[in-house]
Amino acid sequence: MTTVVTAGQDAAMEMINGAGIRVGVPAAVVALVVLVAGCGTQRAGEAAGAGAGGGPTRTATAGPAAPLDPPCPGEVPTPASTLTSTGSAPNPALGDHYAENNGFKVPLPLHGQRRCEGLAAEARIKSALEPLRQRRDFTPESSRNALTALGYAAARVQVHENGPTGISFLVDASPLCLEGRMDAAATRTESFGGYPDHTGCDVPSGGH
Repeated sequence: MTTVVTAGQDAAMEMINGAGIRVGVPAAVVALVVLVAGCGTQRAGEAAGAGAGGGPTRTATAGPAAPLDPPCPGEVPTPASTLTSTGSAPNPALGDHYAENNGFKVPLPLHGQRRCEGLAAEARIKSALEPLRQRRDFTPESSRNALTALGYAAARVQVHENGPTGISFLVDASPLCLEGRMDAAATRTESFGGYPDHTGCDVPSGGH
């Protein structure tokens, strides 16, 4: 092991050598002088940041992780919304086994280009239903006609009354699914990618 000796340590060593023939200099004082002279000095192997066989002198800090999905055309970044479907995420208060046994009901999120397609479909549905909402037409028939006019097959469009002034709907455009509701306050639409181990957009009744 190579030892780097500084000028301060040289001076301390001279004092030690001279103190060896003096009766009045306690050994503890000499040791203190050597310790002080060595404070703040650089140890061998630290000059280059990482000596041979040694670890780095500073732990690198990882930068922020890149976003999972790039923004879609015309998208205004907002906090991730929670899918308001009947297959929403399980309640942790019900216990670990509930989450394990009901994971098949959790909708699959969309990513990449498919996510952008979902957002575009959401915008088209809102535009189609908004005139109905403004004139307070909440009949399932009117809403179904507006959705099929967008090109969705009638057999894949489900519309149900949601109270006297509202409807809920589900459009199965697998692998893209769209669901939402319309009432006097607003029209809400969410897109998702179906469910694990299940084809179609209906909430599965049982898992594997």
